[in-house]
Amino acid sequence: MSERKAPSSELLSRFVAIVGEKYAIINAAEQEGYLIENRGLYRGRTPAILRPGSTAEVAAILKLANETGTPIVPQGGNTGLVGGQTPSESGAEILLSLTRLDRIRDIDPSSNTMTCEAGVILAKAQDAAAEVNRLFPLSLGAEGSCTIGGNLSTNAGGTGALAYGVTRDLALGLEVVLADGRIWHGLNKLKKDNTGYDLKNLFIGAEGTLGIITTAVLKLFPRPRSVETALAGLPSPAAALGLFNLANELAGDSITSFEFMPRIGFDFMREHLRELRDPLPTPHAWYVLIELSSQASGGLPEAMQELLGKAIERGFVENVVVATSLEQARSFWRLREGIVEVQKFPGGSIKHDISVPVASVPDFVAEASAAVIKLVPGARPVPFGHLGDGNVHFNVTQPEGADKAAYLGRWEEMNAVVHAIAAKFGGSISAEHGIGRLKRDLLPGVKDPVALEMMRALKQTLDPKGILNPGKVL
Repeated sequence: MSERKAPSSELLSRFVAIVGEKYAIINAAEQEGYLIENRGLYRGRTPAILRPGSTAEVAAILKLANETGTPIVPQGGNTGLVGGQTPSESGAEILLSLTRLDRIRDIDPSSNTMTCEAGVILAKAQDAAAEVNRLFPLSLGAEGSCTIGGNLSTNAGGTGALAYGVTRDLALGLEVVLADGRIWHGLNKLKKDNTGYDLKNLFIGAEGTLGIITTAVLKLFPRPRSVETALAGLPSPAAALGLFNLANELAGDSITSFEFMPRIGFDFMREHLRELRDPLPTPHAWYVLIELSSQASGGLPEAMQELLGKAIERGFVENVVVATSLEQARSFWRLREGIVEVQKFPGGSIKHDISVPVASVPDFVAEASAAVIKLVPGARPVPFGHLGDGNVHFNVTQPEGADKAAYLGRWEEMNAVVHAIAAKFGGSISAEHGIGRLKRDLLPGVKDPVALEMMRALKQTLDPKGILNPGKVL
């Protein structure tokens, strides 16, 4: 495909007219916050940021873009971690911000559904569900700024995936604008609809390369009447796996979160945030945050106590504290969420979003940790994440005193080492963050060739001119 050129001033005026000058950002200084992604790995340029206020305006923009071959990059809350929401450096791509599509169109407690536009902030959707005594279980560290459309486009996972599934599992229907401006009206509340292909799953996880999601019908759940949260200190990831297996035996479907964390993450928080109080009397090599939930009003404290008692007897748990208040439970979660934030302070951090079979997590962590330290002596692995579904955020902090730029310059080299070990265990190089630009060139090395052919065929069919988020995923 020939190199794209920035739209002419006449064409740009036609795009701006669709949303109105008030909702088009042309000034470079005002664009800044939209053009750099969360980690600072990518910084793009755009002739205009368009902020449509309706599905009809999105459709009009794409119709014109398709007719003129103008590339469009959709963006939600700009919290993505693989560069999928960032325009290229060419300055030819128009950025389409969906944050004005922020209405919750409908909440139906009887059918346990909520209909949200793509720009609804995740925390707003959670709060709206709570107002009708329901739970929308998707929970992410970025929930105060990420959007429903972005969550769907990346098939976000989060801390509730163990019990409720990833975003794909939480969607019943979609409204999608196709590359040529046609609107697919796929919104429905049906749990059973066996009338042909399940088209919505083409667009969930496609990162805006096949169509732009503008609205979704989401699943709600009854709010738990009882929640027990505990933070346990453990000697190893193998002990964490033993605790998880024991929890499955004794608590089963009551397990709603099971997160594991290394001590080094707590040490970083103590050193750089200076707000961490150790919840346990002595340090431990590893920690697990476990949460049990139930619709029953009683019995859960006893279930937690039985689980933890047996875990201590079997040597899985060295010490543990169970939250006695909502604030204490929140403090445990702040520790888990703080590990993400604090890693920027000790220097460069090379990140991996890995999934392996749950039983392989301890071996993967051990082998990958040894490999990156051999590659970069003094490197400090900080593996943490959702042990219950095998998702490890295998992040590696630079050696103390190392040059940050030189260290980050080895990003691809370290990725290759870690991804090869994940592949050895039958894992994936992207568990919940997507492919975007960061992992696009890695995909052919890990994806089945036939699967890639089918993906390219779908792209060609739905977006033959290649205007939707070019250079992402494929």
